[in-house]
Amino acid sequence: MQQPVVHAFFEPQSFTYSYLVWDPLSKEAAVIDPVLEFDAASGSTSTSFAQRIITKVKAHNLTVQWLLETHVHADHLSAAPFLKQQLGGRIAIGSRITEVQQLFGQVFNLNDLKTDGSAFDKLFADGEDFMLGTLNCSVIHTPGHTPACVSYCIGDTVFVGDTLFMPDYGSARCDFPGGDAATLYHSVQKLYQLPDQTRMFLCHDYKAPGREEFVCETTVAAQKQKNIHLKQGVSVQSFVSMRTSRDKTLGMPKLILPSVQVNVRAGQFPAAEDNGTVYLKLPVNLF
Repeated sequence: MQQPVVHAFFEPQSFTYSYLVWDPLSKEAAVIDPVLEFDAASGSTSTSFAQRIITKVKAHNLTVQWLLETHVHADHLSAAPFLKQQLGGRIAIGSRITEVQQLFGQVFNLNDLKTDGSAFDKLFADGEDFMLGTLNCSVIHTPGHTPACVSYCIGDTVFVGDTLFMPDYGSARCDFPGGDAATLYHSVQKLYQLPDQTRMFLCHDYKAPGREEFVCETTVAAQKQKNIHLKQGVSVQSFVSMRTSRDKTLGMPKLILPSVQVNVRAGQFPAAEDNGTVYLKLPVNLF
């Protein structure tokens, strides 16, 4: 299969991996799940992490065609608008983003939020194909963590967002609004239909106990054989029971409230109010 070049960037505050992926023949590139740093205590943002991606793009004389989001992240803000301004490219996400926009538009009472997906440049349907230079790419709808999660197949790779973690760490939580453990189980079975040698890149790594290094890459075969939550042979009933019990023990991500409000808008902040300042909402006693 075609082999893209993949460069991973690790953001330690949210344990997030962002990716720069490019076709070595055409030098056309995609950025996947870029992070905008945000300090919740001060409300301040920083683009220093995104600048690392820009430096790599320029060092390799790449042309960014796509800024791909695997889902609406609850642990970090998206830097996609900043990168689009600096590098060009189209911001894309799965077409079921409209469900997430409707859901969180109600949660945060976002009266100015358009819930038709139009904040994004492209909404990908399940199974839709696209090109990255000479590389064949396709989209797999992989909901469960959120209703709108997608995975991106680019040549011999697949970028699965929060659907799976490293085999020694397991799977994504399913207790956010719109999440569902049985749905995640079936999404993973779709990923397991890919060739065993497919390189799989993950959005997060939290380092399983006993492992010293952060890791972002595995294979479909390794997940099928070793994933502690979802290796082949695990039943849907067993997984749902485990996942539901585990999710009850997890705290909320530190940046869920600001990040969701921004990420449903394709990484854009709300418009400034009449004093020129931008504000995000903090719902009280809702979660």
